[in-house]
Amino acid sequence: MRKLCPNIDREDGLETVLEVPVPEEMFTSMGSNLQVRLANMLTWMKAQTSDKWSQPVIAGRINELRFLLYLVGSPLIPLQVQLGHSVHKPVKDCSIQASTAKYIVQQYMAATGGQQALNAVHSMCVTGQVKITASEFHQGDASVNVKSSEEMGGFVLWQKDPDLWCLELVVSGCKVVSGSNGKLSWRHSSNQQTPISKGPPRPLRRFLQGLDPRSTANLFIDATCIGEKIISGEDCFILKLETSPAIREAQSGPNYEIIHHTIWGYFSQRSGLLIQFEDSRLLMMKTKDDNDVFWETRTESVMDDYQYIDGVNIAHGGKTSVTVFRYGEQSANHKRQIEEKWKIEDVDFNVWGLSMDHFLPPSGLQKD
Repeated sequence: MRKLCPNIDREDGLETVLEVPVPEEMFTSMGSNLQVRLANMLTWMKAQTSDKWSQPVIAGRINELRFLLYLVGSPLIPLQVQLGHSVHKPVKDCSIQASTAKYIVQQYMAATGGQQALNAVHSMCVTGQVKITASEFHQGDASVNVKSSEEMGGFVLWQKDPDLWCLELVVSGCKVVSGSNGKLSWRHSSNQQTPISKGPPRPLRRFLQGLDPRSTANLFIDATCIGEKIISGEDCFILKLETSPAIREAQSGPNYEIIHHTIWGYFSQRSGLLIQFEDSRLLMMKTKDDNDVFWETRTESVMDDYQYIDGVNIAHGGKTSVTVFRYGEQSANHKRQIEEKWKIEDVDFNVWGLSMDHFLPPSGLQKD
């Protein structure tokens, strides 16, 4: 991935270090030779602080990218994962489905390095690249094909035990920053004129896509085992977790209500690893004229390329598929599909000097 770009202020100055590295493939597509690519990248960097985002054509393009990045690039899970150093819970008085799930979680922890190795991780920094494709909204339940063109970009993800994280994601000139300081979570775009969205602290879904085994184990320790299924040629146990009414109410806002949110994990019977992570959410958006709009989102992530980093087994690649249904508003059902392929480039654990100051919310939220 490319980590340097031309100096914005001085053409003869030292190269600038990118806050978020971008894929080399994205840089290569910027021109036919190195000189053209550097010139186009310089123009691209200057555009990040341009006032041209207010122009209708450009604003529409950025709104579309922001929608994709919010939905597939930086979604949150409406559960505050308890990151205690032990996920051992008594199986007394548990159903056979619940006790089976606890056993599967223990096997998963062993497969990802064991409790001692997982507990030794107190912080991490992850860099990676993404490729996103999407369809337009279509009416009805007919199959939808995603576009052939790809939006490329990169991300940097910081996390500190127990509940502090920050994601910076840049795709095709649009940057989204999302984070949590343990008291609230927030998300906004660098090109956004609207207020910063905020809510209760919630984990980033990307952590549960094979990046943070301890959070994943803590999430599924209260699940139930509902059966078996073959995923990518692997016989898997299915663990299911329903979000409680109290949690859904706490995570809802003044203009929207979470009707349901269900989570599934597919754990390989052979390796014990998490092969697929799914969740389904139904959201009701309240409107002034009482024509409520419902958004149903079904997200499926398949993980692969597990590699050990300092004794912890991390998924270094995968694909997430999102299907969005919108209905209500006195109109027919609309359907859209989005796909993201991601690849992890670097993972570093126990980052020296990472403090609370690195996870402060934007200045506008600190005054609340």
